[in-house]
Amino acid sequence: MSTATLAPAAPAPARSRSVLRWVLMLGALSALPAFTVDMYLPALPQVAEDLGSTAAMAQVTVSCMLVGGAVGQLVIGPLSDRFGRRAPLLVGLALHVVTSLLCAVVTDMPLLIALRLLQGFFNSAAAIASVAVVRDRFVGAEAARILSRLMLVIGVAPMFAPTLGTFVLAHASWRWVFVLLAGMGAVLALVVLRFMPETHAPEQRITGGVAGALGGYRTLLRDRHFVALSVVPGLGFGVLMSYVVSSPVVFQQEYGLSQGQFALLFGVNGLGLVLSAQVNAALVRRVAPIRLLRLGIVAQAVITAVLLVVTITGAGGLAGLLVVLWAVLAFQGLIPANASALALTRHGQIAGTAAAMIGAIQSLVAGVVSPLAGFLGGGSVAMASVMLVAVLLAVVVLAVATPAFRKGGWHLPI
Repeated sequence: MSTATLAPAAPAPARSRSVLRWVLMLGALSALPAFTVDMYLPALPQVAEDLGSTAAMAQVTVSCMLVGGAVGQLVIGPLSDRFGRRAPLLVGLALHVVTSLLCAVVTDMPLLIALRLLQGFFNSAAAIASVAVVRDRFVGAEAARILSRLMLVIGVAPMFAPTLGTFVLAHASWRWVFVLLAGMGAVLALVVLRFMPETHAPEQRITGGVAGALGGYRTLLRDRHFVALSVVPGLGFGVLMSYVVSSPVVFQQEYGLSQGQFALLFGVNGLGLVLSAQVNAALVRRVAPIRLLRLGIVAQAVITAVLLVVTITGAGGLAGLLVVLWAVLAFQGLIPANASALALTRHGQIAGTAAAMIGAIQSLVAGVVSPLAGFLGGGSVAMASVMLVAVLLAVVVLAVATPAFRKGGWHLPI
C-alpha cells in the first residue's frame, strides 16, 4: 500500500460548539440505512401480497439490502480514503435516490430484491462517511463518546421509522415508503453540500489505485485485534437485526398486536437503545471503553439466555417477554460504539477502509443472521435462539482474539 503519509492522520481538534452540529449531521447520515430497513417493515405483508409472493421472500428484501450494504462498504470505504469523504458520499446518496424511486414502481419480487441489493450498496456510503469522519476529527475515548452520541440519532430510527411507515400505509400504498426514502436521501445530499466540509486532507489520502486499496485491507486483516473488534459489533448488530426482522411476525402474528401497537412497542424498545447509548457516552469519560464493552457483552449474553427461557416457558406472558427483551436491547448501547472506537483507533491513516470493514462485517453478519429466525419457524423462540447464539459468539471472539478478559486486559490501547 502506498500512502501520502505513513503516520496516522491526526484528528482535527474539535470545538465544543460544533460537536452538536457534527453529531446531528453524521447521525442523520448513519441513520439513513436504518430508516431504509425499519420504515419498510410494517409494509412486508402488503409487499408480499401485492407482488404475489410470500412473507419469507419479502423478508429476503431486507436481508439483501444488508448484504448490499456490506459489499458497498467494502468498495466505497477505500474510495473515501483515496478521493476524500464528500465525493463518494454525494454519489452514493444520489444513487440511493434513484434506486428508491425505482423500488416505488417495481412490479415483481425478484426485481425488488435486486433493487434493494443496489439500494443497500449505494446508501452504505452514508454509513461509511459518518464513521470515517468521526475518526478524522476525534480519537480514543472521545471517539467512543461521539459514536455513542450518534447512537442517540440512530436510535430515533427504530422509534419513529415504523410509525412513519405505518402512517404512510394508512394513507397510501407501500410504494410511497420508497418515495419518502428518496426524499430523505435528497435532503441529506443538500445538507452535505451546504454544511459538511472535507475532513480527509489530500496529503493524507491513499495513493496507488486498486493496489493501494487492497493493501489497506491486507493491513487490516493482519491485525487480529482489529478483526476481532470488527466482528464483535457485527455479531451485536446480528442480535439487533434478529429482533428487528422477526418482530413483525412475533408481535403481530404470534401475539396479535395491531400495526399501531407494534409501532409503539418498537419505539419503546428503541428508547432502550437510546438510553444505553447515552449512559455509555457519559461513562466512557471515566471508564475505559474496553471495560464497558466487556461488561455490556457479558450482561447481554446472560439476559438473552433468560429471554430464551421466557419464550420457551411462556413465563410472564407478553409482559415478561417485553421486559426481558427491553433489557437485552438496552445493553446494545455498550457494545458497537466501544468496539468500533477501539478498532478505528488502531488504523487512523486508513479510517475509511477500516470503517468499511467494520460496517461490511456488521451488514454481512446481520444479512446472514436476520433471516435465520424466519427459516427456523419465525416465532419468539426462534428469535431468542438466534439472538443468543449471536451474542455468545461475540463473547467467544472477544475472549479468544483479544486480551479483554485477561488480567490487565482493560489496558488495550485506544
